[in-house]
Amino acid sequence: MRKRISLLLATLALAGLSGCATVQGIGTDLQKAGTVIKSSARSAQANI
Repeated sequence: MRKRISLLLATLALAGLSGCATVQGIGTDLQKAGTVIKSSARSAQANI
């Protein structure tokens, strides 16, 4: 069972990274994710 989970996680990681052809692409993706998180946090804070 553990081997299957490890294989699944490795496959998901490779699939995620395959969308980024370069290190710059990875940086851009992480920056976009950070922007979404920041926006969500600001929205949640404004609703408090």
